[in-house]
Amino acid sequence: MTDKTAPDILRIAVAQLNPTVGDVAGNLAKAREARADASRQGADLVLFTELFLAGYPPEDLVLKPAFLKACERAAEDFAGDTADGGPGFVIGTPLKRKTGTHNSIIFADGGKILAERYKLDLPNYGEFDEKRVFQAGPEIQGPVNFRGVRVGVPICEDIWGEVAVCETLAESGAEILLVPNGSPYYRGKVDVRHQIVIRQVIECGLPIIYANQLGGQDELVFDGASFAIGSDKTLAFQMSQFEETVNVTTWKRKNDIWVCSDGPRSKIPEKEEADYRACMLGLRDYVNKNGFKNVVLGLSGGIDSAICAALAVDALGEERLRAVMMPYRYTSKDSLKDAEDCARALGCRYDIVPIFEPVEGFLHTLTQLFEDTKEGITEENLQSRARGTILMAISNKFGSMVVTTGNKSEMSVGYATLYGDMNGGFNPIKDLYKMQVYALSRWRNAHVPPGALGPSGEVIPTNIIDKAPSAELRENQTDQDSLPPYPVLDDILECLVENEMGVDDIVARGHDRATVTRVEHLLYVAEYKRRQAAPGVKITRKNFGRDRRYPITNRFRDGG
Repeated sequence: MTDKTAPDILRIAVAQLNPTVGDVAGNLAKAREARADASRQGADLVLFTELFLAGYPPEDLVLKPAFLKACERAAEDFAGDTADGGPGFVIGTPLKRKTGTHNSIIFADGGKILAERYKLDLPNYGEFDEKRVFQAGPEIQGPVNFRGVRVGVPICEDIWGEVAVCETLAESGAEILLVPNGSPYYRGKVDVRHQIVIRQVIECGLPIIYANQLGGQDELVFDGASFAIGSDKTLAFQMSQFEETVNVTTWKRKNDIWVCSDGPRSKIPEKEEADYRACMLGLRDYVNKNGFKNVVLGLSGGIDSAICAALAVDALGEERLRAVMMPYRYTSKDSLKDAEDCARALGCRYDIVPIFEPVEGFLHTLTQLFEDTKEGITEENLQSRARGTILMAISNKFGSMVVTTGNKSEMSVGYATLYGDMNGGFNPIKDLYKMQVYALSRWRNAHVPPGALGPSGEVIPTNIIDKAPSAELRENQTDQDSLPPYPVLDDILECLVENEMGVDDIVARGHDRATVTRVEHLLYVAEYKRRQAAPGVKITRKNFGRDRRYPITNRFRDGG
């Protein structure tokens, strides 16, 4: 039975914001600003995201007592703000209690904390390892009475797993469910979230509001795209992706069911735009949140460094990128022209630093040691390492972070040089296969993503996209001299990495067995390189590092 004194209209603001892990004071200030904004818009309640005051994911910071105390003090101070008669709020924070340290929310209104709720289903797969630092809530706790409306608050994984949290909340009288989330991006994730919530709505019969964090945190990018599914299983509202915003939604009670009568209807970007914007946001936040004033990268005239340059200018602005061409005797005239054209199109600083003298110096120094040996990959790698040393020197001298530019295809098979082209602080395309790099480059030449600081038009010269890729470490070299064609390589790698398919199954797709077994071998033996690689934005379902954790010492081969 509905309380006759309960309101028939509820205005719920969803705060889709970009917190910083560990910046408790800054996150509290951001929450206060959002609440004030929501109050001006007439909100009754503000829904923040998972562990907002701590930043998500806080990882082992949660093991530090001083950090937990700082988060709880911030939560208590913020709760006191609600004595002003403005909107109440739900906000995520870690809380240490007798039952353990919990991934929690506090529900505040009227100057006090109305309730605490603890996450029950702790994810421990892929990029998540919450069981390492949190204890699960001891039991499903019932809905919170907010101004006469019974509100259930499951936390993120509580609606993804098998625990019947939503159904139990409905059975205990909840009228509407608010879900704070820290759900990181991968390609197609928005559709996955919609299906998860629709499944829960079918089970519990209640409308569900899904608030998701925004922003980059190390390898992870949180894309926002908060939304709600009504009790009729249709999309009630959809907030924007990759944009920080506070949206007030209006809910009306009709026949004891809460229905959204007003809310945003943002369009979700298509896959190339979404991937590009995820890379851009991840790079921007990594640079800015870690306090770098600018970045530097080696601009070779190839596709990978060109798209990284475009991402850097889009994310940070042309004045914050220094591009450096480092030619050697094998650098073609086309590459020199293409690199200069790319830098000119982007408007960034462009320097040329020849590496003939340092490389020849290394070779001269090693003449006696290398006597009676054949010239080969060692001499090629000296070129790459000379370039890496120059970039690190620029980084040290001017405080610029080095952007490294290896794609996932190269990282998979070890087609990169440790302490050379792998040098750097962050890699925005680390989780993009080579063919995806081409697709995003073509997309960027035709579009300027929202929030980008770079110019419109062709920023990656067509010749860079059209020419055969090459490391240019020897005469007439192309990548395909030592690797399968990239469409073939990428398909095999996606089968091995994302789908964990066996060699027989990959061969059944039409691939040559010898090629598949060779690629599998290269994938395994390059693990030691990947362990030493810079972090980079997660784009696929299974990235290297957080998701795919293979041993370096590993003799397993499928069928061998």
